[in-house]
Amino acid sequence: MASNTRLQIIIFTISLCNLSLMSSSSWRSLDTQTDYRKWVSWNVENYRKKTALQPQSINETPSGGGGKALDIKLSKAEMNKVTMTVSQDGTADYTTISDALHTIPLYNTRRVILVIKPGVYREKVTVPRALPFVTFLGDASDPPTITGNDTASVIGRNGVPLKTFQSATVGVDANYFVAINIKFENTAPHVIGSAGGQAVALRISGTKAAFYNCSFYGSQDTLYDHTGLHYFNNCFIQGSVDFIFGYGRSLYENCSLNSVAKKVASLTAQKRSTSSMASGFSFKDCVVTGSGTVYLGRAWGDYSRVVFSYTFMDKLVLPQGWSDWGKKKLDSRVYYGEYKCSGPGANLTARVPWAHMMTDEEAEPFLATHYVDGDTWLISP
Repeated sequence: MASNTRLQIIIFTISLCNLSLMSSSSWRSLDTQTDYRKWVSWNVENYRKKTALQPQSINETPSGGGGKALDIKLSKAEMNKVTMTVSQDGTADYTTISDALHTIPLYNTRRVILVIKPGVYREKVTVPRALPFVTFLGDASDPPTITGNDTASVIGRNGVPLKTFQSATVGVDANYFVAINIKFENTAPHVIGSAGGQAVALRISGTKAAFYNCSFYGSQDTLYDHTGLHYFNNCFIQGSVDFIFGYGRSLYENCSLNSVAKKVASLTAQKRSTSSMASGFSFKDCVVTGSGTVYLGRAWGDYSRVVFSYTFMDKLVLPQGWSDWGKKKLDSRVYYGEYKCSGPGANLTARVPWAHMMTDEEAEPFLATHYVDGDTWLISP
């Protein structure tokens, strides 16, 4: 009797161990398979909580009355605006953008509008974190161009390569940055097969930043949508390889994405690296055109997130649509969604099996400025 009892205890203990191992493995598998569902569900629930009184588009966003109020810092900054002018011909307050920025007090608390006159500004511009509330305002009929040609492999002043981060013609680390009618450019060409060719036109690392009627010209890694909440409206973005990339949580609305790829490339390389990050790119009412053949996105981050909705996709978009960068383990982690897109490149019949054809409910959180919490910081330009 005692012998049988001991045997039963041993069998029971072994069974528990096996069950524990199986459960652990099963849960890991389940977590991986359902991460994208959790992400979409989180966005759906977040949307429902926020939209009771929230504006549905930038045109309805409050600028002093109605809807939800701007956050306190931004509200104060907007009530105390100051304007400076920049022109290369000597008729303005400053002849360079950098000179104007250097006169703004650190930890500035009011909106500073730099009215930048038409022209080509060959300067490397940095808006440091200590200069929030800066606006670059150009002429809609003749936008100024800020241009450079640095690449990641260029040797900097300290004797080491700049790398991608420092290659940017314009780098913005400050919060509450706005650009209107500005052309950002990096003229360094992309050479297929070469290393260190990343050449950023604009890097935006501050949060609550907006871009209206701007254009971004480059080749490899044109727009570094680094980190933070960002909004792009009626912008033109051109490049060849991964020309919109980064960790940002960003909405691109009514934007044109133009490929100048010579062979196969990707429009986006979204860098969501952990399952808990609330980052991801949403493209709504956009147009995808250009040369070469392109993936809509490739998985730079293990949990990369990109959604296209109501977007026209020309024939350059590959039938597969998306790339896992040869890492099959990412197929169940990334979330690449499409919703009511059109054009020859939007044909879904040959899409990779892990792409997601979104339902109305799944798509709704990504279709307006609530995706970037715009009710508290977006203002009419």
